[in-house]
Amino acid sequence: MEACPVFIEQMPKIVDMRRFLVMEESDFPETMQEAMTSLESRQHPFRGTQATRLDWADGLNVKTIAEARDAEVLFWIGCGGALIERNQKVVRATAQLLEKAGVSFAILGREEKCTGDPARRIGNEFLFEMMAKDNVETLNGYGVKKIVTSCPHCFNTFRNEYPQFGGSYEVFHHSEFLAKLVDEGRLSPVSKSDKTVTFHDPCYLGRHNGVTEAPRQLVQLSSQKSVEMQMNREQGFCCGGGGGMSFVEEPKDKRVNQERARQALETGADVVAVGCPFCMTMLEDGINAKRGERDVKVVDVAELLWESVKGE
Repeated sequence: MEACPVFIEQMPKIVDMRRFLVMEESDFPETMQEAMTSLESRQHPFRGTQATRLDWADGLNVKTIAEARDAEVLFWIGCGGALIERNQKVVRATAQLLEKAGVSFAILGREEKCTGDPARRIGNEFLFEMMAKDNVETLNGYGVKKIVTSCPHCFNTFRNEYPQFGGSYEVFHHSEFLAKLVDEGRLSPVSKSDKTVTFHDPCYLGRHNGVTEAPRQLVQLSSQKSVEMQMNREQGFCCGGGGGMSFVEEPKDKRVNQERARQALETGADVVAVGCPFCMTMLEDGINAKRGERDVKVVDVAELLWESVKGE
């Protein structure tokens, strides 16, 4: 809203227009239809994946909430964390940090399904409401009070959209919760990388929810030097994966993720830190297309902290 000189909230209007096109006109890209079909039949938007909700936890001592009903925190993995191989490393690192800090936590495991966020952004409000009500019923049935998630899309949905369906929870992005554990002395970073790091603000973390300092705190704790992109915090630049665009093939000469990758590379950073599974995918693709001979990595802030806590 701050971008408009007369304070018009443009986002709800854009979503309403897309909702009309989808619900009334059945007008949307075919790849979005594939995502919605997968949401309806498999409870996640990733058509074709053979991964399961528990593959990421192989070898870890992580309990489901059905096994640990007295857990203080529900660690919500999200579709991107559970089902995309690169992001499985992020949720593993987060779980290991929670365990090291002595946090009483559990996961839903096979009972977890998409929050419905992609359906709402694409414009299928009916599907979103159906998934939201199912999830609220499950969460309330287990008496969940506190949720930690590494996905800003899930974070925003739980925090701002589920209360109207009877789901009111204390919700933390994993960067907030991990920074809190460091402040409390429950996690102690012991080493810092000599790589220069720049942090990319996920839209649903910085722009929409004002969470900008916690991820930067983790970067500073785990790295000797950090630099900022010109567009940052609440005025950050999208990775190109929001609003359901992860499921659309953009024109090759106008790809948002490549523009953001260019901005990141201009800082001279060796590492681009993220806090979102969609940003991870989009920026890895963008940087691979733009970096040339430079070796630039995309890493989640939880992975940075885990390496620092381990002392490696």
